[in-house]
Amino acid sequence: MSRFLFFIVFINFFLINSTLSETIKDININGNKRISNQTVVVLGDINLNTNYDLEKLNLLTKELYKTNFFKDVNVSVKNNILIVDLIENPIIEDIQINGIKKKQVTDTLLEKIFLKNRKSFSEFYLDRDINLIKNILKSNGYYFVDVSASIETNDALNSVRVILTVNQGPRAKIKNISFIGDKKIKNKKLLEVIASEEHKFWKIISNNVYLDQSRVDLDKRLIENFYKDRGYYNVKVLNSFAELDKFGNFNLVFNINAGEIFYFNDFKLNLPEDYNPEDFNEINKYFEKIKGETYSLNSFEKILNQIESIANIRLYDFIDAKVDEEIIDNNKINFTFNISDSTKFYVKNINIFGNFNTIEEVIRNNLIVDEGDPLNKILFNKSLNNIRSLGIFKNVEYDLLDSDDLNLKNININVEEVPTGEISLAAGVGTSGTTIGGGIVEKNFLGRGINLSTNLEISESSLKGQFIYSKPNFAYTDNTLFTSFKSVTTDNLTDYGYKVSEISSSIGTEFEQYENLFFNPSIEISLEDLETNSTASNALIKQQGNYTDLYFNYGLTYDKRNSKFRTTSGNQTNFFQEIPLISDNIELINTLVFTQYKKLLRESEVVGKGSFYFKSVNSLDGNKDVRISNRSQVPYNRLRGFKKGKIGPISNGDYIGGNYVSTINLSSDLPFILPTVDNIDFSIFFDAANIWGVDYDKNIDGDSFIRSSTGIGMNFITPVGPLSFSLSQPISKKSTDQTETFRFNLGTTF
Repeated sequence: MSRFLFFIVFINFFLINSTLSETIKDININGNKRISNQTVVVLGDINLNTNYDLEKLNLLTKELYKTNFFKDVNVSVKNNILIVDLIENPIIEDIQINGIKKKQVTDTLLEKIFLKNRKSFSEFYLDRDINLIKNILKSNGYYFVDVSASIETNDALNSVRVILTVNQGPRAKIKNISFIGDKKIKNKKLLEVIASEEHKFWKIISNNVYLDQSRVDLDKRLIENFYKDRGYYNVKVLNSFAELDKFGNFNLVFNINAGEIFYFNDFKLNLPEDYNPEDFNEINKYFEKIKGETYSLNSFEKILNQIESIANIRLYDFIDAKVDEEIIDNNKINFTFNISDSTKFYVKNINIFGNFNTIEEVIRNNLIVDEGDPLNKILFNKSLNNIRSLGIFKNVEYDLLDSDDLNLKNININVEEVPTGEISLAAGVGTSGTTIGGGIVEKNFLGRGINLSTNLEISESSLKGQFIYSKPNFAYTDNTLFTSFKSVTTDNLTDYGYKVSEISSSIGTEFEQYENLFFNPSIEISLEDLETNSTASNALIKQQGNYTDLYFNYGLTYDKRNSKFRTTSGNQTNFFQEIPLISDNIELINTLVFTQYKKLLRESEVVGKGSFYFKSVNSLDGNKDVRISNRSQVPYNRLRGFKKGKIGPISNGDYIGGNYVSTINLSSDLPFILPTVDNIDFSIFFDAANIWGVDYDKNIDGDSFIRSSTGIGMNFITPVGPLSFSLSQPISKKSTDQTETFRFNLGTTF
């Protein structure tokens, strides 16, 4: 019986569709005034002598609605004639946004919204644009914004005037940021991780002090990644919420469940039968190296990067990697990496949407997989991460679409831009003096991915200004081109009888020569004026004059740190050399810095740091001495317990520096001191330094002598900014050295 009923329904359905299906011999279009008949035919892809059934009529209706030209569409077929009845949407005669004081903001909103002058009006897009305006203003702190619309119609012309009235309301300030739950890490460290900031009365420039949901979402991702990189594999930011207080400010709260620290256990690599296992030997060696170590998101990503590198070198074009994770013994993780050949597709077209300010070249320069390439999933995901790492987009998403060729895929990449400029002011006061300064940073100048940075610093005896321009992937070389201009004036005329003014410019590049090894060559030209008075030493008076120098500088950096932010393991080696090409005073300058990080206790956040620093400067002309501006001084942060620049050889009462400087620094944080106090960090340190060599006067005491000190440091978040101080006890010193038992620095940004 049921089979019989099914047969009857099927026959009826077939007959109905057959009845409604007709071959079109003519087209009758009604109601269109601005849109021509031919345009309607093209928009609907209407063809004569074609059979039209219900499905094809519905598709035609949808296509005409999608154009946004029509308010109502009705299609039917009668006597082999396709009848299309239309009611056109009115045209927008004018659209205005009122209520915003800054014309630049109004212009930006008019550019972002869908509705424009001379375009068709739609209630749907009006509602969407109102929400878009609200979201844009909310992202700039106007959380209480209200937008209303008024429509003036002209029936005779079938046109409208759209007036959007914006009431921004007060900006939603973040009064306080707190972290609750089983967080295990102090608030002070977490505040350094997130992008949002607490509002202070002097922070008049930064946008990060205003509540923005997209920034809060970014904060949650930053927090989770920070925890995962420290072994908290199951960390969850359970929720984040903003509480409105009676003054109209928000308290931003993150609820964190850190969980327990996990460790890498066993690793397994499953390869297809036709893959050569020897190609993956380095990965297996790395598995052995990190087995038993604390789980780290950075280490996990390094494995994926190595697989990516092998795919490039060994031409495994269609490679995919899936990871299975198994938790054992409650805190250990077994990882199985399943390598397989992905479906063999090639990329036909890559379309990029949402880049209103950023030129397409900036995005395409970061694509590893491009049009015509094999669709390698690992490399394509790396491409997306490259785009995200530019820091100029809020979101980067993609859609993978079929094309007219079964072996080709189209990719749509959708980006959402964010403001990329930042202005900062800074002030500091400490035992070394008072400093004020500021800077402007732009990460996407002219939408070309160019980084611009300017800064100015004024202290009691010096004035420093610098401008830096850098262009990533210059001329499609994967190299960063940078140029800089710098001006420095140090005025010691009153105290020591000399003043040094220098203007310099440089141009160079930076690139990764080998894995983790970066090369940074540059050419620098400088003009220096050394002015003295009668109180200066004879040696300084002898050096008085103008100098022109052309140097070839280069740096080598070998970076094996597990993370650039709050490093817990690994090391970094830096070597810099300045070679004179043309110089009035030929001097060779070498600098070597090695820093090692190590987690001292397996189950805690105690991280030890050891660093070695060496610098030498020597004249290559035996008849000339090193200029006062180039002589080496012990860096202030590498010898606590002594006053800044007040150790070493002395001439005419001035600590003139030496030809050689070396330091050794050992330190460790102490998280177990006051662990429940969130805004204070303690550390212990040992510093040792030596400064020696006076080439221009053998009578000056420049003999080698090691100064050393030990002490305890504290970093404290105060209501007016971060305060750091150290309490030091010199262990060894010379009688001429000036000590400084207590050192502090209080600074903030606006």
